Amino acid sequence: MARILVTEQLAERGLAAMRAGGHDVEVQVGLNPEQLLDAVAGAAALVVRSATAVTAAVLEAGTQLVVKLKYIGGKTSALSGIRRISRPGLRVYARKTEIPRVLGGLGLVVLSTSEGVMSGRAANKAGLGGEVLCYVW
Repeated sequence: MARILVTEQLAERGLAAMRAGGHDVEVQVGLNPEQLLDAVAGAAALVVRSATAVTAAVLEAGTQLVVKLKYIGGKTSALSGIRRISRPGLRVYARKTEIPRVLGGLGLVVLSTSEGVMSGRAANKAGLGGEVLCYVW
C-alpha cells in the first residue's frame, strides 16, 4: 500500500501495527534536513515526534498526508486522548444539526463527510453531516 517514513524511534508495536495494515514502513533515524527532503519524496506519510524539524520544504516534498503531534516541553503530549467512535460493527452517523461537542467544545470531533474528512466545526460551517470517526481532546 503506502510508503510510511518514520524519522524517530517508535515502539516496535506501533511499527508492527502500520506494517499489519499493509504499509511499507521505512525507519530512518537521525536524518539531516537535506537527507529528510530526499527521504520524504514519494512517501505517503511522515511520522515524527519532537526531534525532527518539519519545514515547509519537507511538507512540499511529501505527497499525501502529514500528521503532526505537539508535545509541551518536549515531554507531555498536547493531546490527552483519542476515542474511536464509528467502527466496522457499529457505524455512527450525525446529521449537520446533531454533530456532537467534545468536552464542551474544548476537544474536537472528526467526521467523514461527502466532502472528505473534516472536523465537526468545519462540517458544521459547511452544513454537512457524516460518519463520526473519533473524538480528540
